[in-house]
Amino acid sequence: MNNPTRYLITSALPYANGLKHIGHLAGAYLPADIYTRYLRAQNREVVFVCGSDEHGTAIPIQAKKEGTTAREIIDKYHPIIEQNFKDLGISFDIYHRTSSPIHHTTAQEFFTELNNNGHLEIKETEQYYDDEAKMFLADRFIKGTCPNCSYNNAFGDQCEKCGKSLSPEELINPVSTLSGKAPIKKLTSHWYLPLNKHEEFLKEWVLNTHKEDWRANVVGNVKSWIDAGLQPRAVTRDLDWGVKVPVKTEENKVLYVWFDAPIGYISATKQWALDNDKDWKPYWYNNDTKLVHFIGKDNIVFHAIIFPVMLKLHGNILPDNVPSNEFMNLEGDKMSTSRGWSIEMEDYINGWIKKENGGESMADVLRYYLTNIAPETKDSEFTWKGFQDANNSELVSIFGNYVNRTFVLMHKLCGGKVPAFHNNLLDETDKQLIIDIAQTKNSVEQLLEQYKFREAQFEVIDLARKANQYMQKKEPWIVAKTLNETPNNQQLIDNCMHLCLQLTANLAILINPFLPFTAKKMLYMMKVVDKMLEWKNAGSVKLLSVGYSLREPQLLFRKIEAEEINEQLEKLKQKAMLGKTEVATSEEVNVEAELKNFKPEIQFDDFTKIDLRIGTIKTAEKVAKADKLLKLEVDLGSEVRTIVSGIAMHFTPEEIINKQVTVVCNLAPRKMRGIESNGMILMAEDNNGKLHFINPDNVIKEGSSVS
Repeated sequence: MNNPTRYLITSALPYANGLKHIGHLAGAYLPADIYTRYLRAQNREVVFVCGSDEHGTAIPIQAKKEGTTAREIIDKYHPIIEQNFKDLGISFDIYHRTSSPIHHTTAQEFFTELNNNGHLEIKETEQYYDDEAKMFLADRFIKGTCPNCSYNNAFGDQCEKCGKSLSPEELINPVSTLSGKAPIKKLTSHWYLPLNKHEEFLKEWVLNTHKEDWRANVVGNVKSWIDAGLQPRAVTRDLDWGVKVPVKTEENKVLYVWFDAPIGYISATKQWALDNDKDWKPYWYNNDTKLVHFIGKDNIVFHAIIFPVMLKLHGNILPDNVPSNEFMNLEGDKMSTSRGWSIEMEDYINGWIKKENGGESMADVLRYYLTNIAPETKDSEFTWKGFQDANNSELVSIFGNYVNRTFVLMHKLCGGKVPAFHNNLLDETDKQLIIDIAQTKNSVEQLLEQYKFREAQFEVIDLARKANQYMQKKEPWIVAKTLNETPNNQQLIDNCMHLCLQLTANLAILINPFLPFTAKKMLYMMKVVDKMLEWKNAGSVKLLSVGYSLREPQLLFRKIEAEEINEQLEKLKQKAMLGKTEVATSEEVNVEAELKNFKPEIQFDDFTKIDLRIGTIKTAEKVAKADKLLKLEVDLGSEVRTIVSGIAMHFTPEEIINKQVTVVCNLAPRKMRGIESNGMILMAEDNNGKLHFINPDNVIKEGSSVS
């Protein structure tokens, strides 16, 4: 869009169900902040909105884990996430909440308008229902075996082990996470958005109009969805938690979170307008508004297909761009909070920013490294060694070193003031530096306009690199040693230091979108106000007045030692071990739940594959940190096997020694709490939930077959 009147920038709303990690920060929030800060420096009218997504099943699931209510969960995590963003310099104009009354009203009005204008369809379908809990089950409330990798704890929407997207119908032996029972199918009615009716619009709008200016991953993702054939998508679901459907129904129906969450951008804009005595409508209805959605690749379908269809039907403007990042991995593996393989923003803030004076610079170090490895075109990887190298080799040795040398030499050789510039002594090296300053401003501007933040930041650091080379070539400290020998020596020193100081002022302007805390510190050292950071000032070598006194230098960045990095790697290792323990505990519970339910019908040939034999328990002991597990040594006649069994709540180790049991012998080995289990003890459960061994009435030789 050429010359828009105003800009509306959005970042994907994060779920308020727990702490957010630095992969989230790198994907949708830091790039949006860089772009917004650049627009503000351009004095363009811009509003940057975001907020907590407080609906959907992730919230009640977390509430169940923490033994509390959904409301208490969002009230706990919303302020933490909001403060984390502030501590890392993310400068939202408003960070809103989808639990707010203004959002509920906005979402309901949006639904009503689409429904009244015939843009939604009502369909009756069969969905999974928990007859004990008396409620329909959202996908995340269903677990079972993944048909792709056989993982026993796959969710109804995705297997977290292999990453495959699923539907509940694809799961093998599905069970409700609420009751542990097998769900039943029950008819229910819902409103649907018929995306299939809008394929031609999407083809023209995305695949033709934006084919060249949108990122390839967005265009390619949209194309694959369209090529597969778009299907009607449910707008409502049967839940207690969420925005109530503004139509009277028999069941508790709420708006599907994918429908209400992006409307959160609109409600946030409304709240911002109310708070600032502004009119919100031009931002969503006027075609001279440039709307830009910053997202991660898992949100492409919602922001490049579904929400645009909703906006078109509602009469709103469409996004001008949807810059989507790929994923950022961590030390060779995918980031996962549930597995403990992540670095939460909260942990980084507490460990690197709050623990030291001037800790804001460490916020900028993270911003710098995440931008340096931004997954703009492909997945990238965060490593603590890379973090250290980026800080020590670039921020400390290039950028910070240059600024510090400039100020030290200015105080030593020029009396702490900006020296005059003597045009009669201007040489080719000086001229080239002046050209480099102007060219860097133009390059950074063009790259930011194209959402190429990684390349733009490189250009700023490269200017500092060229500045170091300029100073090294001029060697004012050497020239100072022969002041009395050559009449022009002080003037040569003045010229060098004058240009170095003007370049420092330019660095503050250019680095501000990326490292705002560093830019502020540089302003303090130069004794100038924020107005100097306006983009129009970049490229000039007349920013600091001759004779103006400047403050003593402050180190912009500190060196990060190897011991600090080793400490972080050890923390990550310990956290991952804890995450594996929690996953194992969860699996124990779900395995028990699955055993309570009837399995699908099998053929006789399937049954004959099971090898059942009689064994005698020789030893039994509790498994550390696992209330439900016993480690058994079972004599099967020809061998003694280790079997881990979830019976510790029903039997003490002492009472089952020499007990004969029936063992499934040809079950694939499985590790539980680090112990390889080679078999399964068959058990029966009575109506009171008590377990009983399935064993012979008389003592039978170990290894005897059961048929």
